[in-house]
Amino acid sequence: MERDVLITTLRPEHAEGLEQLQIDCYPTLAPHERMRREHFLSHARLFPEGNFVALLGDRIVGLGSGFLTDFDLQHPDHTFQEIIAGGFYTHHDPQGAWYYGGDISVHPDVRGRGIGRRLYEARKEVVRRLGRRGIVAGGLLPGYRAYKGRLSVHDYVAKVVAGELTDPTLSFQLRNGFEVRGLLPGYLEDSASDNWATLIVWENPAWRPE
Repeated sequence: MERDVLITTLRPEHAEGLEQLQIDCYPTLAPHERMRREHFLSHARLFPEGNFVALLGDRIVGLGSGFLTDFDLQHPDHTFQEIIAGGFYTHHDPQGAWYYGGDISVHPDVRGRGIGRRLYEARKEVVRRLGRRGIVAGGLLPGYRAYKGRLSVHDYVAKVVAGELTDPTLSFQLRNGFEVRGLLPGYLEDSASDNWATLIVWENPAWRPE
């Protein structure tokens, strides 16, 4: 299955299918938080080499999108809509030190087959090739839904990091080399994550300050 999937650059003709992918992948996300056709057209125009789709034949089964920015790790608080400029990624700075990961999505029908890992690797390859510091993103916590009322989000994340609990998103990110650098309250309207996200970072081991 993994070898049947093609990871390729996002193109304008993918935009409509990606809008449907958002609906399929994020049923607990408020509709205004999902990206739409016009957003993907903007991504393809601003930073095509840093935005990817996964294709199984003609079917879009995955997305890895983002942009470059000078993110300040010392002052990390932000919301999803603020940093992604309402979904359009117009904060993209070609000279930015960090790749900000706006979204990685894999259709529920094909999860667990290596597609997400390949999308993360595509991002890392862009960062290496461009000589950037690394990847930063706000990661949702879909597994927290089952623990709300029993654990604070801080305790939940600590247990996931320690390996005592498994979160469908955060555990996968940790296995792919990301570290949790903090929590982002009110990041976006998502009932499963109770509007929280983790601030996750992957640092490019080859990066050297100029």
